[in-house]
Amino acid sequence: MQINDIRVDGVDVVAPAGRIDTTTVGALEQRLSALLAAPRARLVIDFSGVEYISSAGLRILLVAARRVQQSGGALVLCAMGDAVRQVFHLAGFVPLFTIRETRADAVTRIASP
Repeated sequence: MQINDIRVDGVDVVAPAGRIDTTTVGALEQRLSALLAAPRARLVIDFSGVEYISSAGLRILLVAARRVQQSGGALVLCAMGDAVRQVFHLAGFVPLFTIRETRADAVTRIASP
């Protein structure tokens, strides 16, 4: 898995590519932890390059969502392909996250004024 990140309008955008599973989730967890250490973190996770996500990946996202909520920040997921979206639906995770169709929509949703 490859992880790219950029900052857009005060929002950190993380874009993993490939598979998020037990062998790759550690790298994503480290990247998210570093970004979530900031108070009131604003974070978008772009799934456009993700072909698969396992329960280990879902767990990391749930932990990230809790950390963001506790710090008064914001987390938005975006650009999910059908396979990833189906995993979120089957796991019952869709109501737990703010999900947008595009990166631009996600950034706009939580960008600093």
